[in-house]
Amino acid sequence: MFETMKSILAKVKADYADIRHETKTETRISFSGNEVTEIGTNTTDGYVLRILNKGGYSSIAFTDSAAHEKVIQTAQENTHLMASLASKPVSLAKAEVVRDTYLPKLTEDPRAIAVDEKLELTRKYNALVLKNEKIATTNINYLELSRDKHFMNTEGSEIREELITTRMSGLITSREGSLIQNVRIGIGGSNGFSILRNREDHFENRTRIAVELLRAQPTKGGRYNVILNQSLGGVFAHEAFGHFSEADIIEDNPSMRQKMRIGAKLGNDILNITDDPTPPDQLGHYRYDDEGVAATGTPLLKNGTLVGRLHSRRTAAAFEESLNGHCIAEDYRYAPIIRMGTIFIEPGQDTFEDLLEKLGNGYYILNAKGGQTSGENFTFGAQYGYVVKNGKIGELVRDINISGNLYSTLKNIAAIGDDLKLNQVGGCGKGQSNIRSCHGAPHILVNNVVIGGA
Repeated sequence: MFETMKSILAKVKADYADIRHETKTETRISFSGNEVTEIGTNTTDGYVLRILNKGGYSSIAFTDSAAHEKVIQTAQENTHLMASLASKPVSLAKAEVVRDTYLPKLTEDPRAIAVDEKLELTRKYNALVLKNEKIATTNINYLELSRDKHFMNTEGSEIREELITTRMSGLITSREGSLIQNVRIGIGGSNGFSILRNREDHFENRTRIAVELLRAQPTKGGRYNVILNQSLGGVFAHEAFGHFSEADIIEDNPSMRQKMRIGAKLGNDILNITDDPTPPDQLGHYRYDDEGVAATGTPLLKNGTLVGRLHSRRTAAAFEESLNGHCIAEDYRYAPIIRMGTIFIEPGQDTFEDLLEKLGNGYYILNAKGGQTSGENFTFGAQYGYVVKNGKIGELVRDINISGNLYSTLKNIAAIGDDLKLNQVGGCGKGQSNIRSCHGAPHILVNNVVIGGA
């Protein structure tokens, strides 16, 4: 593959060019209730060529290597047009030349597992849920995605990396009379098929919660001190804070760029947030981004002060800041954009029992269930929660929404647990989809949170 890519790059006349080829194989199995609604595997491949010349920057995706001369011509014409229209010329931060092959270590390569076995495992977990008479239906899906990527640029880098993601996720729906409740479920990761085995306890727990929600009371709206679990804390880190750490989001927004300036005091002194895709055996792991830049752990918030942001080669040059390998494409159909890899709130000193004692009275809220952001304001749904009285967990509650302002919430994080947990099933829809976008947090205590409810 590198020889084909090299022959294409040799015909490009430009200050810089890179080309990425990717073979993508996807296996899906879906259950709706007892019925199998989908089973199949699909393999596709293609290229993305990017050219920088005289300050103009363009990219083009294509699937037929035989058409590369026409592709190069079109890309070069687009580059010339972009140079004539741009308010300032594009430049790229200097990156190290890399020649490497990285194949992640897997505990059971899912590609070596027969589809029959994948089907039966999905069927077993689905049947385990449906065994409960209060469960009205399920929507359980198996997804396996492998991406074999080759990258080359005119600076001399040649990189091959495989990304393999395996997950089982979906929705469990319970019903009693006219009342319907549902709970999301998700297991998986990027370290092999074995993470899906022997997970009956997880499916049984989610089923139990779905049934118990039929007897739960709605929350009462108001302002409360709350504990967010690791899932919901991670969603806050990703959605409310993390996107404003992506340089392209704030680049052309003067007011947000001022608020998110390096050195700005944004949060409580105890709060530290980092994005780090480098540790293996977690969902968001990769070694090189889709510009051929090595991924690095990047502190974003340190003791409540903004100390870093995520970059592509273009934005690193524009901001005059360091590269950190956070420019990722969904697949061969897209040029890469700036994305979070694995963003998380760093653990603190408190045990969960300490947090309950500090909370006293309020809510313990668990697991994200949709939401939205509007500028610096956010609203997230939660799957369920518990009333906390005198530091003790009480009755289950449902129909929970939390809202707030990013900056006031960062300052209202009053205590942080010692129990960091990263999610096994993630995703981000910024511009393109990225199912490996990972987030996490310890339990966190947040004061003065707006709770929407009855």
